[in-house]
Amino acid sequence: MLTWLNGFSICSFLDNHQYHSAHHSVEWLAAAGSVRMFTGPQVLAEIDQFYKEEADWLFGHIGFEFQETQERDLTGFSPATFFQPQTVLQLCGDQLCIETFLSSAETVFEAICSTEPLLAKRDSRASAHKPVKIQAAISKETYIATIQQLLRHIQRGDCYEINFCQRFFAEKADVDPLKLYRDLTALSPNPFSCFYKEQDAYLLCASPERFLQRKSNRLISQPIKGTISRNTHDAVKDQQLKEALKQSHKEQSENVMVVDLVRNDLSKVCENGSVTVDELFGIYSFPQVHQMISTISGAVKKETPFSEIIRATFPMGSMTGAPKKKVLELIRLYESVPRGIFSGAVGYINPQQDFDFNVVIRSILYNAATEHLSYLVGSGITFYCNPEAEYEECLLKATAINAILGQ
Repeated sequence: MLTWLNGFSICSFLDNHQYHSAHHSVEWLAAAGSVRMFTGPQVLAEIDQFYKEEADWLFGHIGFEFQETQERDLTGFSPATFFQPQTVLQLCGDQLCIETFLSSAETVFEAICSTEPLLAKRDSRASAHKPVKIQAAISKETYIATIQQLLRHIQRGDCYEINFCQRFFAEKADVDPLKLYRDLTALSPNPFSCFYKEQDAYLLCASPERFLQRKSNRLISQPIKGTISRNTHDAVKDQQLKEALKQSHKEQSENVMVVDLVRNDLSKVCENGSVTVDELFGIYSFPQVHQMISTISGAVKKETPFSEIIRATFPMGSMTGAPKKKVLELIRLYESVPRGIFSGAVGYINPQQDFDFNVVIRSILYNAATEHLSYLVGSGITFYCNPEAEYEECLLKATAINAILGQ
């Protein structure tokens, strides 16, 4: 199915990897081809207008700087794009549900079944790709010096917390995006994974984080702040690490700042008094790390359009900081290049206008035409942080990516 999807100029495959939670939406969902596409500075307004006239699916992405620029990022993703797909595939219980503008669902199913997996065509070469030489956009010394500058801003009271990201990249990376996605999600299966393609640009994402979900009149956000490595070879030590994260005052202080920010964002579009913290400092385990996740929800005001919800809540608090306006100024000042689709969001809107979007982290970005490959990692900087430890946390978050790239 993935090979069939990859034959289209635009496609999206969203995979939950069998994680189950109170806010579970779909196990997996796929979209192929485009009937209509919305992109450019008026994308949100065009989506609002679409749902005044139509009741159908939209899939797409929102880049981190989409409200500031219309330039494509380094790997070729547009600032924001949504598409009405030709075909939607969904796992419904134990059945494959197909909705299509093409000739028939049967024809689509037959086309998928007759598609030879790309990996099978490459026989012995399928097991490996050419070496990828990864370079750091900034040195460790520069990273630490930057964190020290950010700490001075915090000490002056300019901000309380700021998410700072660094980029790693490779030129002339001759890789198979499908294989990289399969390898990444085999090593690190996470509940908001996606294989997403826009022309030559590929997002291979193993994200554990939800940005924003709408179910009926309820908005749900689940920011992650707080990370510790796992010891999967020793259950006792792994539990001790989990408990250490749970009791960490530093991680709790980071997390509660973001919770307050998200509460404030949701209050702009939710009924007065309806915004609640459903879970504070929840500890969840993923293949490489334990994470601290909080859940905030609210009842959205009637007739609030999609555009208004996104403008109130995006970019997400976990990838910015507090206060958000000042932090965005500092991010532009101190990060060496725009983030693009990284720390943006990928997801879907269904015909009932419910939606679900991830946070684009733990991801490889790749352009098949230019063979430019990159990934970004970041962490939340607060008054209590240690620059050296923040650098090590960034490397920890890139463990799975580095492993499949042979680093």
